[in-house]
Amino acid sequence: MDIKEILSKVDHTLLSQSATWNEIKAICDDGIKYGCASVCIPPSYVKKAKDYVGNSLKICTVIGFPNGYSTTAVKCFEAAEAVKEGADEIDMVINIGMLKDKRYEDVLGEIKAIKDSCSGKLLKVIIETCLLSEEEKIKMCEIVSKSGADYIKTSTGFSTGGATREDIALFKANVEPHLNIKAAGGIASIKDAEDMLSLGANRLGTSRIVKIVKNEEGFGY
Repeated sequence: MDIKEILSKVDHTLLSQSATWNEIKAICDDGIKYGCASVCIPPSYVKKAKDYVGNSLKICTVIGFPNGYSTTAVKCFEAAEAVKEGADEIDMVINIGMLKDKRYEDVLGEIKAIKDSCSGKLLKVIIETCLLSEEEKIKMCEIVSKSGADYIKTSTGFSTGGATREDIALFKANVEPHLNIKAAGGIASIKDAEDMLSLGANRLGTSRIVKIVKNEEGFGY
């Protein structure tokens, strides 16, 4: 697979708690230079990053991150505020406890409410696959397919594991055709990226692919 094609699917990501503006600015520069789909950054940097890149690059940010257990109202406010400040794409974390309690209508309702708060911007739903059973993953494929969201996403990168080939294949087999798939966390090589895309991923959340292209050591998300 052509490296430019891979890079065009990458949400170049920096979500470290210690991320500085100079680091955010650097990944924005790299995102533009290497033709990435977006940069995925903390909400507090959205406005400054959008002012910096203008229309040269999509800005993605995270909501209810990384644990997902904020109230729905708080998540909706976060999403609306991020869009107001210039976010083009929103990656939200589901309430995992709610899913495990089998409160499926509440999980669906929350995703729908957050989608409404995105004012037409892309919404990706992080389900944190490493904490879920196969049955729960399949249920979330069904719920996210019905929610109006644009993507189902594997992972925050802050829990016990990231994207696996098996999870991307499971998503592809169980989501409705209109729903896109984002693999995130643990994508450490070009081969990983190629495999995730060939199995059905439409986006990759990673910092490592750009670093590899730059001949840097790829550590992190």
